[in-house]
Amino acid sequence: MKEVFVVADNVVSPVGKTSAENFTRLKNGISGIQQHNNNIADHPVYASLFNDETFPLAEPANTCTKFERLVIASVEDALSLTGIDVKDNKTVLILSSAKGNISLLESEDFNDDLKERISLSHSAKIIADHFKFANKPLIVSHACISGVLALTTALRLLRSGLYENAIVTGADIITKFIFSGFESFQAISNEPCKPFDADRKGITLGEAAGTMILSANKEYSKTGIKLSGGSVNNDANHISGPSRTGQELYNAIDMALKEADTTAADIDFISAHGTATMYNDEMEAKAFDLAGMNETPVNSLKSYYGHTLGAAGIIESVMSVHSLNENIILPTLGFSKHGVSKKLHICSALEKGTYTSFLKTASGFGGCNAAVVFRK
Repeated sequence: MKEVFVVADNVVSPVGKTSAENFTRLKNGISGIQQHNNNIADHPVYASLFNDETFPLAEPANTCTKFERLVIASVEDALSLTGIDVKDNKTVLILSSAKGNISLLESEDFNDDLKERISLSHSAKIIADHFKFANKPLIVSHACISGVLALTTALRLLRSGLYENAIVTGADIITKFIFSGFESFQAISNEPCKPFDADRKGITLGEAAGTMILSANKEYSKTGIKLSGGSVNNDANHISGPSRTGQELYNAIDMALKEADTTAADIDFISAHGTATMYNDEMEAKAFDLAGMNETPVNSLKSYYGHTLGAAGIIESVMSVHSLNENIILPTLGFSKHGVSKKLHICSALEKGTYTSFLKTASGFGGCNAAVVFRK
């Protein structure tokens, strides 16, 4: 099979506007999660949200929504680090988002024009036209696995030979519409989330954009890190509750490892979905146990970014690629006491070593599960 290399990346979040800035601050234990008093709820909430100083002012601001401006800023920075020509018909743009412009329903009257404006296809066209992509963009919107699924989609397209380069980008904005949905499940934590901890209380939401540029051309890669395998499935358990056994996420992990021609024993660390809900963390723990990865270091970056929905799988993969490149494993902020039924090695402090591979997992509403493997 063709090898697929990581060429460049970006993360734009309340933590920082570039991958390097984000990674440096994560190494220093800086989180974007703060208490906010704003219009997403009628009470103070903890979330990782942009303010006027942290939000990137991508142009053309007068014709783009906040969501589209965020994606443009992320793609622009990542592309600036490459020599890839987006006008080449061998280059494809893949947009990942769970909600896109859905928040426009809060402020505008619903009509045919708004129906078009909130569609992800409309946003994707605006973004693609801004950069003058030669090809029609692809859209991945599959709940909270969207980012990981977008990376897997890119991997398959590049290996098939349909394209040589893929710009994979994802973003979501947190608004009252989105916040109220999670709050109705009583899933929102009243403090910063604590993944895998015995005292975890639920999700903290966050907004961000991430971009990872992949290529089948090794000459574009500066580090030689490859996206080597990916898999997705569905546990068909419940519309919002994950599998109680972890079997299906384990199946996705197993298939991703096989595609990457590696084994669980060769994985140096796991970037978990780690939402800090009672059911998700327990399900992931069972899946890692089934995979025989009880001693493999695990972290969740949700304690820095919150749950960024369609961006999560991409920005967490980007930060993990930087971890792999620098041979460190980031800790899980807030973790102090083991809170799942299976033995796991949850990173509570920065770990250093010689690392060559990591596994990224994701799960979401509707029973979807996904896994990808990155290797030096």
